[in-house]
Amino acid sequence: MNNYTDNATAVAAVLSTYFRGIFNGDLELLRSVFHPQALVGGDVNGLPYAKTTDQYLEVVKNRKSPRELNQPFRMGILAIEIINSMAIAKVHLPMFEFNYYNLLSLTKVDGTWVIVNKLLTNVSIQSHVVSN
Repeated sequence: MNNYTDNATAVAAVLSTYFRGIFNGDLELLRSVFHPQALVGGDVNGLPYAKTTDQYLEVVKNRKSPRELNQPFRMGILAIEIINSMAIAKVHLPMFEFNYYNLLSLTKVDGTWVIVNKLLTNVSIQSHVVSN
């Protein structure tokens, strides 16, 4: 395998772990994919959202997980772009009553890919409807 393929496989594995961590509410899985100083920001229903990794994990800890609520797993990778030791991933996480999209920045730290920044937004289903 070439270096790009190796990196793409590794980034996809981090994203898979991220999805499982969110879906199951597994703080250890999530902690394993986030850099300790990562920032989480964006908006939820138009309201600003900004947290440190620890603050974000506290939110996850204090809510029921999608798995606990018997929701279907529908999270997926939309795109990954890798340049050297940095990557950007666009992912879709429909869960609860939200239609989340994330842009995740990743970098290699000591040979391991980690999320260093998470941008999130909730996109209303209506904004995806195309009218004729």
